Formats: sequence, C-alpha cells, structure tokens
Amino acid sequence: MASPNRSNKANKPDQAATSPSPSFKPTLAERAAIGTFKIVNKVVPWYKLPGFIGAFNLAFLRIELRQFNLHDGYASGAAQGNAVDEPLTDKRFLGARNSDGKFNSLELPRMGCSGMRLGRNFPREVTSKPAEEEFMTPNPRDISNRFMARKEGGFIPATTLNLLAAAWIQFQVHDWFNHEQSDEKFDVPLPQGDKWVQEHMELHRTKPDAVLDPSDIQCPGYKNSNTAWWDGSQIYGSSEAVTQTLRSKNGDGKLTLDERGMEAFLPRDAAGNPLTGFNSNWWVGLELLHTLFALEHNAICDALREAYPDWTGGQIFDKARLVNCALMAKIHTVEWTPAILAHPALKIGMSANWWGITGEKLTKMLGRISKTSEIISGIPGSGVDQDGVPYSLTEEFVSVYRMHSLMPDNIAFFNAKTGAHQTTTPLPDMTFSQAQSPFSAPNYLTLADALYSFGINYPGAITTNNYPNFLRALTTPDGQTRDMGTVDILRDRERGVPRYCAFRRLLRLSVPRTFDELTGGHNQPLAAALSEAYNGNIELVDALVGSHAEPVIPGFGFSETAFRIFILMASRRLKSDRFIAGSWGEDMYTSVGFRWVQDGGMKDVLGRHFPELRGVLDASGNVFAPWRMLAESKLYQGVETNAPKT
Repeated sequence: MASPNRSNKANKPDQAATSPSPSFKPTLAERAAIGTFKIVNKVVPWYKLPGFIGAFNLAFLRIELRQFNLHDGYASGAAQGNAVDEPLTDKRFLGARNSDGKFNSLELPRMGCSGMRLGRNFPREVTSKPAEEEFMTPNPRDISNRFMARKEGGFIPATTLNLLAAAWIQFQVHDWFNHEQSDEKFDVPLPQGDKWVQEHMELHRTKPDAVLDPSDIQCPGYKNSNTAWWDGSQIYGSSEAVTQTLRSKNGDGKLTLDERGMEAFLPRDAAGNPLTGFNSNWWVGLELLHTLFALEHNAICDALREAYPDWTGGQIFDKARLVNCALMAKIHTVEWTPAILAHPALKIGMSANWWGITGEKLTKMLGRISKTSEIISGIPGSGVDQDGVPYSLTEEFVSVYRMHSLMPDNIAFFNAKTGAHQTTTPLPDMTFSQAQSPFSAPNYLTLADALYSFGINYPGAITTNNYPNFLRALTTPDGQTRDMGTVDILRDRERGVPRYCAFRRLLRLSVPRTFDELTGGHNQPLAAALSEAYNGNIELVDALVGSHAEPVIPGFGFSETAFRIFILMASRRLKSDRFIAGSWGEDMYTSVGFRWVQDGGMKDVLGRHFPELRGVLDASGNVFAPWRMLAESKLYQGVETNAPKT
C-alpha cells in the first residue's frame, strides 16, 4: 500500500500549517564554533573526540538545535497569557510553585501549565496529521509482533544499568507529560493468524485540542494534562486541589504517609489506588520512588522546621517542595543521564549543565564565577531564556522517551542486610493494586530489601525485540487491554511525529539509504525483516523502530537519533524554569534548602531513609549502575531472572 513520503513534505511545506520560526539566533562566535565542529565531524564524529573536546562539540550542537528545532504548538503566542490580563494576585507564588504550573513565568503566566499544548521540535508543516490509511501502513500490530516482541527466553539485559534506572525514568516522565484520551478509537486490523486476546484491537485515540487557528485542522495540537515544569507533579499533583488532598492535616507541611510498624508507605484510596500526584501505570518500581521522595519531602520539612520554628506549615511545604524538585532535577542531570549515556563527553557535559566547566568544588567554594554563562558556571542561576519559543515539552520528546524495553520479565529480591536471595517474582504480579505485594505475606520484604534488589537487577536494553510480553497484552484497571508496542507506533503516527528518515533529516543527521545501512551492515536478518515489513521503502520505517534498529554509540543506552532530542530538551527544562535558571540561591531556597540540593545526591537520599544501604552504596559507583553485591547475592545462580549471575 502506498504512503506519502514525509521527506517530500519537508521539502514542500504547506504554508497553511506553518508555525512561527524560532527567533533564537546564535552569536557570531557561536556560529563560528558550530561551523568549525561541522567540519571536524565530517572526519571525526563527536563521540570519538577526547572527552572535553567532545563535550564542547555537544554544547555547540545544542545551540544549533535551539536555532532550528524548537517550535510552538500554537500558531500564536497569545495562548501563553500575559501579565496584564492575568496578574499575579497571590504573592505566595513569587516564591513557591503553583501546582498547575501557572506563574513560573511572570510574563507568560500560562506557559508550561497543565492543559497547555505540547510543542514541536520540527516545524508544524512537517508534523501534520496523516491520512487515515497512513495510521495502519504498515500494520502497527504486525510491526509490534515482528520488532518489539521479546522472544521466549530472549531477555536482553542492559548490563551497564540497574533496575532503579528504569524505574527512575518512568517516575520522571510522569512529572513531565500526559496526553488526554479521546472517546474515539482506532480499530487495528489483526495480521493473519494473530492470537490477540480479543477479536479486535480497539485503542483510544489521543484527544486533540480545540481548533484555535485554521492550521490546527491540518496539524492538531494536543494538550499536556501534567505541568511541563520540573516541579514534582507526579508526587504533588498538577492542580492545587489535588495537592491539598495529599498534604498532612497536622499543619506541619508534610505529605501524608501510611505508617506500618517501622516503615511508611503511600496511603491508598478505597479502590486500592495510591494517593499521590500521578498514579497511572503503577508498579513496584514507582511504589519505591514515590515513597522515597515523599519521605525526602518530609525530611526536608523537619530540617526547615528546626531552622525556622516560626514558619507556618504552608511556608514549610512550599520550600520543601522547591528543594525536593531541584534535588530530583540535579539527580537526573548529573547521575541518571551519565549512567544511561555512559560516555566521557556526556559525563563532562551533564556535570557542566549543573556546575559549568568551573566544576563542583570551585562553584561551591566561590559561587558563580560568571553571572550569565551556562557554559562557565552552569544553567542554575544563569538566567531564564526561552530561546525564542515559549517553553513546553514536545511531541518528539515524548516519542524518544518510549522506553518500555527497560522493563524485565521478573525481579529477583534479596535481603538488604545479608544479600540472601528471598524470592523471584514475575513483574506482572507487582503491578497496579498488587504493587505493594512484595511487602506483605508471604515474603514480607522491606523497602530497603526492594531497593537493594533494584540496585543489582538489570533492566532490559532499549533495542529491537525486547518489549516484555506482558506489556503487549496489558489489562489496566479501566478494563482496557493494550499491546503497548502497537500503542507506541500508533501514538507517533497519529501525533504527526515524522518517520525515521525524515526525523533524522530534520535533525541534520545522515540518513540510511538501505535497510542494511540502517542496521549497521552487520545484521542481515534484521535488515531483511525490516525491508519485508516496510515493503522495501525505508522512508516508511517508524521513528521508534529505526531508533531501536540503528547501532548505538559505545556506552549509550539509546540511539543517537533519540539523543539529539534529548540534548536539546534536557537543558531546556532547566534553562526555562524561573526557580532553577532564575531565582537560584539561598534567597529563594533558604540556606538550609540550598545546601540540601547542592550537597545532596541519590546516595544521600537512599542512605538518609534506609541506613542499612549505606555500606553497599559507599562501595558502589553511580547509583543507577549495578551496585556492589553482598556476598550471599554473589552466590545466587539466577534462573529466568535478570539478576546478575556469577
């Protein structure tokens, strides 16, 4: 079946769907550096340069991406509001985050709020809604069956990471974005002989925003029901009303937790759902991290209460939330990212995102050396800049964070004190209302046991044929049964995410001419299967499928195609935020809170609440890489588990 070539759309844009071009322009010196590295990269790619030079290469690549790959989801910037029509009447939010994201920007008060559209990394004229037949070309269920299904006994581990890294990214994604669901459905035709659980595969479509401009007919906008800011909305909620329900009634500024003996857990509602800011897609990994950072919020409250005994519970809550959110942003920037992108240039670059090339020690000693340079002194405190486009997360950013392959089939649990193997449990048995089951009969694991186990279990590699099969027949509490592989393909198509080759062209990356070239020239069976599935037309390959199939840079946990979006948007989340790039320091965070962030990390958070983990943490490196195993764990010969084997 024929399908339009999206690269042709890029060459012949339909002016009816155009969006304003970014107004960001690099300086003359920046343009010179960009040009110089382009010449260098024709001979030596950035990842083969010495680490420090490679980091500078990436810094200037990011500047080029800011120029060409930031686009508003609206045809007019008027949607973001203004300070005249929407003045800040509650002065509380000058120094506190509003749960719906409003007034992070005082000039554009609705920017980044819940209910605002996701933006684009590509011009709207090349991200238009496809024709109906394109949704099923080729059949998304067939693509899922061929290139996503994990073969029996075929779990492919990511041996440079631990399972905590997989839980962390879902924990963060739930802070950043969530599309609204439409009542309309796709009816996915099943390939011949498909053994689906029902006669038809019906999947809800994404709900488009109202048509605010004629261009929205051809290129619909889609609302983000979460806030786009790094504001811990997965813990605190994306509305003030939700936040109030989660706070302790004791007036101490804390979050409510359910104390059970020596441990604290997230409370449940009558239906068994966890009471937290975002509780969809729930499993034991989210149970651990939501609980951990609720505990961290409460610990920050205790420290603030000791330092400022006259403060109200509201004042303590607001500052504790600011501190907790900034700490999570720092952990993601300088710990999680260098773990999943384990390359010297990335380690240098992500540290520089937070501390600048000045480095952590000098910055702590002297403060910011440069008031405005993010390269010299880091993004926090460098000044807010939207790079010519109102801040939002983007549809392409959502696309590259489709990382279901990280989920294993089973989790092996160990005693955190002795290292002894306790049990191995299929992951589906620890989802939704069963997420707390490891902590009750018959196993009675502690939270520390589970965290230690996550520290030594591997996640799955983000590659072809590594989706856990329980996610390809997932029944959720609302009664829907989904193949998440099919869902991932359909979501990209319906939201106008360009297919793989067009995606790379729009990022100014080289484009494979053949399927053999796409797979790196050394996986003939995969190349042949892709060619057959996509009717020999490489232009039809979906962005996700191509990203899974392409060879990865040494040390990388995902493709360079996805990485280009990542390096642009990862820094943008910091640079756009008034509470990070703007009012950064003791005046906003208090001296206690500011030191909590600057001196703290994931090891500190874990050790603070679970001191029995400190020994193994001290003996380990990056907390998202495999931890040092205790002696009895090393003796365990895992069977059908992703635990490291001896």
